[in-house]
Amino acid sequence: MSDTALKPFRSKWHERFVTAPSFLWLLLFFAIPAVIVLSFTFHGHTANGGVGEWSLSTWRELVDPDYPVIVWRTIRVSLEVTFWSILLALPSAYAIAKLPKKWRAIVAGSIMLPFWTSFVVRVFAWKQMLHPNGWLQSCYMGFLYAKTWLVCWFTGSPGMPDISTVTILDSELAVVLVSVYSFLPFAIMPIYTAAEKFDFSLIEAARDLGASSFYAFRKIFIPGIKTGISSAILMVFIPAIGSYVIPQMLGGTNCVLIGNKIFMRAIQNRNIPHAAALATLMAISVLVPMLIAWWAQKKGKKQ
Repeated sequence: MSDTALKPFRSKWHERFVTAPSFLWLLLFFAIPAVIVLSFTFHGHTANGGVGEWSLSTWRELVDPDYPVIVWRTIRVSLEVTFWSILLALPSAYAIAKLPKKWRAIVAGSIMLPFWTSFVVRVFAWKQMLHPNGWLQSCYMGFLYAKTWLVCWFTGSPGMPDISTVTILDSELAVVLVSVYSFLPFAIMPIYTAAEKFDFSLIEAARDLGASSFYAFRKIFIPGIKTGISSAILMVFIPAIGSYVIPQMLGGTNCVLIGNKIFMRAIQNRNIPHAAALATLMAISVLVPMLIAWWAQKKGKKQ
């Protein structure tokens, strides 16, 4: 057989050899652990914290009426964090990509500087900043009093409601605020990578034809970097939906997410099957929107 005839076979074996390490890594550290976690959900738990015999009791225990509320809160908070992160990342990435080349790496590198500090330390610092006696709380109370006064004035209400006990700490607002701060670099970097390859002469051409800056940004720049935006959405939404440290330290009992429940069942209650079932629900809540988006994108390409 000639070398020309053997070339396709050699190419295929070369591709398999190159992709084998990545495939084995995903198999060993993603696929197999996921199957093990899923199998735990079909077991009961023992009194000493072990995994019992095959049973559907774990899934029956998930009928708790609190779980739908927690799952919905987790999805809602994750979507809010993703929305605000992308909204802030778009102009940031645009501004960095427009900088002279020698400054881009410096500014992009400065965005990653917070990662040089421990994540827990940064969250704890935010806890101190959001203290009820802190300046952020004072600014927030001033905003609330002004907002409440305006609402009462427009509606003709005789008196203002008591808002003196409202705090940022131990609330959903604190979780969203610190999550956006923590995950914003994950949104900026993929969008900046796509923006760096974008042809900005298209925006200049649109401006010459009479388009406003915002119109050109919305209709030309954003569609031109949609791949980077898609990557940024996944890189923010996935860690946000599984977040544990931020809601645990800043959300208190007012913002319990599914990550907190998984920790409680696995560590405090020593109920591994129950924790595995909650983790499976969390994975499904991430995979279903991704599969729907993938299906819609594939259908759009066929049309």
